[in-house]
Amino acid sequence: MAGLFAHTVRPVMLAASRADRLRRTVEHSPVTRRVVRRFVPGDSLDDVLESIAGLRDSGRCISIDYLGENVTHADDADATVRAYLHLLDALGRRCDTARDGVRPLEVSLKLSALGQALDRDGQKIALDNARIICERAEQVGAWVTVDAEDHTTTDSTLSVSGDLRVDFPWLGTVLQAYMRRTLGDCEELATVGARVRLCKGAYDEPVSVAYRADAEVTDSYLRCLAVLMAGSGYPMVASHDPEIIDAVPGMAHESGRGADDFEYQMLYGIRDDEQRQLADAGNHVRVYVPFGTQWYGYFMRRLAERPANLGFFLRALMN
Repeated sequence: MAGLFAHTVRPVMLAASRADRLRRTVEHSPVTRRVVRRFVPGDSLDDVLESIAGLRDSGRCISIDYLGENVTHADDADATVRAYLHLLDALGRRCDTARDGVRPLEVSLKLSALGQALDRDGQKIALDNARIICERAEQVGAWVTVDAEDHTTTDSTLSVSGDLRVDFPWLGTVLQAYMRRTLGDCEELATVGARVRLCKGAYDEPVSVAYRADAEVTDSYLRCLAVLMAGSGYPMVASHDPEIIDAVPGMAHESGRGADDFEYQMLYGIRDDEQRQLADAGNHVRVYVPFGTQWYGYFMRRLAERPANLGFFLRALMN
């Protein structure tokens, strides 16, 4: 069943995430918008602040993503920066920011939403915009992690992240285990002591650059995670896969890591009971919380990740 989903349903869903006509239809469906709230708590800043309050009360850390990607105008990139600054100011008014140790509050950035894809000086514009956000995050006591996108952006994203890390050594970088290059990237970032969020990957990549079979992706993830655990950085285990979750304690013990030396990460609305159990056991658990009006691409990628997510959506449509 899992193999059928991975090889037939998942590619269709990922293709649908890029279909503008379908996007317009889905975005205007009241039923769909109700289901979306399982994965995206709301459109507004007030919506996300209300959601994170409950998550923080349960002892979980937060990473907030203001949804949007692939902007084609500098004005849109500027608007994204302003949204993040407003978000960080609001986080700074909470009482749970931190200067030392693990920071419970974080924002996640997609460089393509900050101008990376602009025809002229896109990488420089994204770097400058990300720097503005990092400066505000430092002021309020929050972290920033730079998200991974499709393989065509990887070199640029790692370059920008490296430049930012000079001034903000706490900056996090996302690596995707299904990419064939990722083991080497993990070795490099583990050596320099970077904070690395390791996920499986959510884009429809060609076999020339990415593993496609589930078993291959899981094997790559575990090999990459072992490198991060053995390194000098801060691994962030971004996975809902029980096989990976079960492997973490042994890897941490073998590498001499305590509970403050790594963290688990899971998505808002997925395996909430598992998140609570891990947090109650004394682990750092960070929940990735997206918000905003541009939720379609994110939502479709979530449906494509697991048969259970798609099943939940289909059952809701029939009710």
